[in-house]
Amino acid sequence: MTAPLTAPAPLLPRPTTTPPVPASAAQTLARCRSLVLPALTAAVDRLHPYPGEMAAFSFGWCEVGGTPAAGRPGGGKSGGKGVRQALAVLGAEAAGAPGATAVAGAVAVELIHAFSLLHDDIMDGDETRRRRASVWKAYGTGPAVLAGDALFALAVQTLAESHGPHGGAAIRQLSGALGDLVRGQAEDLLFESRPWTGPDAVRTAEYRAMAEGKTGALLGCAAALGAQLAGAPEPVVTALDRAGRHVGVAFQAVDDLLGIWGDPRVTGKPVHGDLRRRKKTLPLLAALAADGPAARELASLLGAALDTSPDDAAVHRAAELVEEAGGRAATLAEAHHHLDAARAQLASVPLAPTAAAELLALLPFLVDRAL
Repeated sequence: MTAPLTAPAPLLPRPTTTPPVPASAAQTLARCRSLVLPALTAAVDRLHPYPGEMAAFSFGWCEVGGTPAAGRPGGGKSGGKGVRQALAVLGAEAAGAPGATAVAGAVAVELIHAFSLLHDDIMDGDETRRRRASVWKAYGTGPAVLAGDALFALAVQTLAESHGPHGGAAIRQLSGALGDLVRGQAEDLLFESRPWTGPDAVRTAEYRAMAEGKTGALLGCAAALGAQLAGAPEPVVTALDRAGRHVGVAFQAVDDLLGIWGDPRVTGKPVHGDLRRRKKTLPLLAALAADGPAARELASLLGAALDTSPDDAAVHRAAELVEEAGGRAATLAEAHHHLDAARAQLASVPLAPTAAAELLALLPFLVDRAL
C-alpha cells in the first residue's frame, strides 16, 4: 500500500531556459485519445459479445442492443475525455519515451476505470451515468457485474501481454493501485453507516485518505505506468504517482462540490443530489467540523428532516448551511492545495520539458470543472 500523501518534496532548481508553450488541455486530451483509442477498441472487441456490448455501452460507443451511438455527446468512438489515457501517455513522454510506449498501460487503466464505475454505480444505486442509463439500469445488476469483471480481467491481460522489459513492474504498479482503490471504496461504503456527529463521525482526514484511494490511486497509477513502461528511474515513477494521487483528491473535492451545487445540464445529475442521498462528502464534513450556529443547525437538520423526508425546502436549507458554515470554501481550498502539491511533485524530478508543460496545463482543466 502506498504511504499516505505528505507535504510536497523540496523543489529542484527551475530550468533557466524558457519552457515550451503547452498545447491546450483539450488538444492534449484529443492527441492522447487518438493514440490510445484504436488499442482500447481492439481490446474491448476481444470480449465475449454480451459483456463486450455492455462495455461498449459504458464507454458511450453504442446503445442497448449494440446500435452505434454516433452523435451522442461523448459517444461515437470517443471513449470519453480520456484523462487517464492522457496521464499515461504524458507519463511516458515525460520520461523521454514516445507516447506509444504507454498505450498498453493507458488501455489497462481505462478498462479498470470503466470496471470501477460499473460496480460503483451498482453499490451507490446510481441509475444514470453521463446523462444516460447506467449499465446495471440498462442491462440488469447481474449482467453489469459480469461486464465489470470482464473489464477487470481484460485490463490485467492487456498489461501482461504488453511488449518490453518493464511489464512485470507495470503489473505490480497496477496491482498496488487496485488494492488502494478497493480500500478507498470500502471506506466510502463504511462511511454511510457512521453518524454525522460525535466521536464516531467521519473526520475530514479520513475522507481525504478515502478519496486518495478511491479516486487518486488510479490517476496516480496512470501517470506512473507510462513512466514505468518507459523504464524511468524509480524517483520519477514515484513523483508521477504522487502527483496523480494529489490530483485525485482535488478531483474528488470538486466532484463533491458539483454533487451539491453543480449545474444539472453539465453534470447530468439533479442539483443537491448528494444532499438528497445524505452522502458524506467533503463540503458536508468540513461544514460540520466548523464551530458555529450554521454547523449546529446543519447537524440537527441532517439528523432529522433529511433522514426522514428530504423535501426540497430542507435540502435547499442544508445547502445554504453548508456554504454558511464554510464547507464550500474549505472544499475548494482543499482542491487547490492538492493541485499545488501535484505541481510540486512534478517539479521535484527531471522531466522532459514539453510533456511536463502539458501535464501542468492539464491539472487545472481536470479540477476547475464548471465551478
